[in-house]
Amino acid sequence: MIDADAMDREALAALLRWYAAMGVDCALGEAPVDRFAQAREKSEESAPEFARAAPEPPAPAPAPPPRPQTPAPPKTRPVAPQPAAALSHDAAAASAREQAASARTLDELRERLAAFDGCALKFSATQLVFADGRPDAKIMIVGEGPGADEDRIGRPFVGRAGQLLDKMLAAIGLDRTKVYIANVVPWRPPGNRTPTPQELALCLPFVRRQIELVAPDFLVLLGASAAQTLLNEKEGITRLRGHWHDYHGDGGTIRALPMLHPAYLLRAPLKKAQAWRDLRVLRHALDQKYGRGAAGPA
Repeated sequence: MIDADAMDREALAALLRWYAAMGVDCALGEAPVDRFAQAREKSEESAPEFARAAPEPPAPAPAPPPRPQTPAPPKTRPVAPQPAAALSHDAAAASAREQAASARTLDELRERLAAFDGCALKFSATQLVFADGRPDAKIMIVGEGPGADEDRIGRPFVGRAGQLLDKMLAAIGLDRTKVYIANVVPWRPPGNRTPTPQELALCLPFVRRQIELVAPDFLVLLGASAAQTLLNEKEGITRLRGHWHDYHGDGGTIRALPMLHPAYLLRAPLKKAQAWRDLRVLRHALDQKYGRGAAGPA
């Protein structure tokens, strides 16, 4: 015979175990109890005097409605002068052409470039990076733009890529006293990014005038930005490199040799074999023009 009382006790015990598993650990009354209010009251009673909540102040009397007033005339804000960099691209490009053409020497060109506000890169860079080397050199090297080290020091190719360039020049009997070094963009692009076509177009009149004033016999164009901008080419640097091209400037036609940029060679050292072949092409041209082992007229 089944014991009904035992079954009831077992069912109650199972129910209690379920309540305990669900987190029910106290009995509830018929009316709801605000445990949070009890906890706040207990906390305030035990807290020091300075930490107790101050009684709420009585509500202020409603303020009388504001008297109607005649609105004051709006103030005219002074218009800040706009920098030249805020000009349209066409206006900035026209200014660049005018400033570059008016320079009669490299020193004048540097002054006009330093005063030119048409390129926004000027306002994010530390300083102008104009050139390095021998101003009357017959070999002019043109790179893409300054990096962090160049921006800090103010000379092109002084960082790791510049150290590699020095080794490349030494391999064919050249150094910085026998070449002239510049960039198509004289201010460092933020984060060393590639210059935009608009930035290259704004700086192009200055570098073209720089080439005209140096009047080299040979141009070495390092990287795609320099080669494509000065040769007006769309091909990539891997197709342009290692072959002579004609640079058409206001001072005449100059033989130009595109090469891989030293910064790229640092990232892809296996390409140094191609760079060595290009350097030998340059060395062969120098030997033919000036005699074996010479770096150009003294």
